[in-house]
Amino acid sequence: MLHSSKQLFVLPILLAVSLLAGCNLFERTQAPVTPIVVPDHDMIGAIHAAGDREKSVIDVNPLRDPGVSALQDAAKKDEQAGRYADAAVNLDQALKLSPDSPDLLQDRAEIAIRLKDFAGAERFAHQSWSLGPKLGPLCARNWQTIVEMRLQAGDEAGADTARKWVPQCHKAGVQRY
Repeated sequence: MLHSSKQLFVLPILLAVSLLAGCNLFERTQAPVTPIVVPDHDMIGAIHAAGDREKSVIDVNPLRDPGVSALQDAAKKDEQAGRYADAAVNLDQALKLSPDSPDLLQDRAEIAIRLKDFAGAERFAHQSWSLGPKLGPLCARNWQTIVEMRLQAGDEAGADTARKWVPQCHKAGVQRY
């Protein structure tokens, strides 16, 4: 009988200890969470600067369907007015008409950044690069977009790798004397 009364005494103690263990009274070790890095600079400005700096002899400007040009112009006006969702709609419509257009895809990547769709921005930039000339200002904008998205995600190694591709977009001209 004495043995069973000890069990009845120990049972509430075990129950109390297990309840306390479930509380935050004990220190727990958790895996460190990688914070999202919010850049202290203008990502879009850095992307455009990369394209502006690229003075390659290659600068591909495809002939454009007038309907696509009108949608692209409307998207640019929407972006300048801060109506980024409207700009995305216009660019999405333009991409339906011209789905393999590298410059439209890069424009859409930049609008995705403004809309905080960072995964979409990187996807659009990769697609633009894979369909594009892989040289010149558009190429530099593609890779700078990827640099910015990797930095935003806290992936310094990925950003460094992408950063190495930006100068690969340059094609020097023939020296003329």
